[in-house]
Amino acid sequence: MSSLRPLVPLLTTAGVLLAGNGLQGTLITLRGSAEGFSASVIGLSGAGYYLGFIIGCWMTPWLLRTSGHIRAFAAMTAVAACASLAMVLVIDPFFWFLMRLVTGICFASLFANVESWINAQVTNANRARTLAIYRFVDLGAVTASQYLLPVVGIDGFEIFAIMTMLIILSIVPVSLADRSNPAAPAPFSFSPKRLWMVSPLASAGAITVGLTTASFRSVGPLYAEDLGMQVGDIASFMSAGIIGGIVLQYPLGYLSDIISRRSVLLMATSGSTICGLFMVWFAGSNVALNLIGIFLWGAFTLPLYSLSAAHANDRAKPGEYVQIASGLMFFWAIGASIGPLLSAVLVDWLGASAFFTFICSMHGAFVVYTIVRIFRGGPDDPDRGRFAGLLRTSPIFARMAAQSVDRGGDSAAEAEDADAQPGQDKAQFSG
Repeated sequence: MSSLRPLVPLLTTAGVLLAGNGLQGTLITLRGSAEGFSASVIGLSGAGYYLGFIIGCWMTPWLLRTSGHIRAFAAMTAVAACASLAMVLVIDPFFWFLMRLVTGICFASLFANVESWINAQVTNANRARTLAIYRFVDLGAVTASQYLLPVVGIDGFEIFAIMTMLIILSIVPVSLADRSNPAAPAPFSFSPKRLWMVSPLASAGAITVGLTTASFRSVGPLYAEDLGMQVGDIASFMSAGIIGGIVLQYPLGYLSDIISRRSVLLMATSGSTICGLFMVWFAGSNVALNLIGIFLWGAFTLPLYSLSAAHANDRAKPGEYVQIASGLMFFWAIGASIGPLLSAVLVDWLGASAFFTFICSMHGAFVVYTIVRIFRGGPDDPDRGRFAGLLRTSPIFARMAAQSVDRGGDSAAEAEDADAQPGQDKAQFSG
């Protein structure tokens, strides 16, 4: 454990930051509803966050090169905190959309910043353990933050103050305990057209996950509230979906290393569709059934992104790992920018049950497309790499995963090549 001790400040920073970010997503939905905002307006606010996330991904390499990690982190933390607190001062739908856009830009930059910082500190000896700890920090922080809502309440100034304090406090560990200032990462090159040519199925998978998981984070609390759940039940509902996401991550990943990844993708998205149908037809307003249903839905849905990334990398050329990860995150963010608004509009028109009707429709369409690709696509690469569970925070995390998974005996070199040799005609994207 001594080799991990230098990473404690960075992991603490990541945990506090993820807690503030996780709290904000649920709070804004519930507070917007309490203020009388329509579901469509709340969905538009959620879409604004993910639109900002795309912008933030593009600007991060430039920001880190010009300002350095510490200054960039401090600046983005200050802006994110101010934007978060401003929303309780000005209760206006358009203003909230703008502030969510700003926080999306900031959090995209902050995640890329702290993850590149962690990546600069890890070694081959502790990389796999660091990845596992970071996933646990992400899961624990976001889940724990949900239960601040029933304790503090969604009304008044206090919960916004706590959310802002979490964001600001994230800068303390790295400011006082970490004196390193690693070199800024190279811009991540990607070509959407190239990614689609490498794996249409993986690209479609990333879009589908963006459409549905972003809808869950932004509109899911509204769905639970419309069913009559209290704030404590809503916190449990959101936590169940998040915790469920880790249960089948590695079992499905291990299975995809043995049999066709397309088949496992089909199994996972079919499970998501079935769980969504359960929520529509059987769960009703029963809290226990909804908790069970959303737990299972998360278990099948959240691994889809990592499975899609693994499938794309099986078909990519050596050195394209980070490019593929950047492109998949771009497709995910596009879906995430659209999903909350579409699902919220349907909830406005047709009621709460329309939320999981939308979720089922998206996964059902992906089921059909996956079946088509199974019959039309070529065979799986017999020399494919091992599955690596990914977070959708930045391609820096994908670089760490690339270096921890042995593909052809030199995955670290491949990841470095991907940074060192960007394509001449490709757009620059970071996240």
